[in-house]
Amino acid sequence: MTTQAAPPPDGAAAGQTGFPYAAGPTAEAFVQVQQSAEFAALRRSHHSFAFPLTIAFVTWYLLFVFLSNYAGGFMGTKLFGNINVALVFGLLQFVSTFVIAWLYSRYAATKLDPKAEAIKSRMEADA
Repeated sequence: MTTQAAPPPDGAAAGQTGFPYAAGPTAEAFVQVQQSAEFAALRRSHHSFAFPLTIAFVTWYLLFVFLSNYAGGFMGTKLFGNINVALVFGLLQFVSTFVIAWLYSRYAATKLDPKAEAIKSRMEADA
């Protein structure tokens, strides 16, 4: 299996081959953008949101696992009917997953995507 794209047929010019990105930014342009302050700010924005939420979720998940393993009496405590603490914690795992996904989607749409789109537009204009 090859990792390089085939050359345009019959030496056709970029844009005539049907490939939408035949004449895109160069590797040097990507390296320049990666080293720019704007890209560093984009990465910081992503990391400042994603890492704390990831740590919080993993901690929450491990709490559930440890309590399930080592605090069986507490997790088996009936809250009402046949609903116990373990079932509520388990269902809250799903709720917290969807809440985090929703929060990230909103954050990305308002904070990350505009910055990324600006970088992308500038690179495409320079190409």
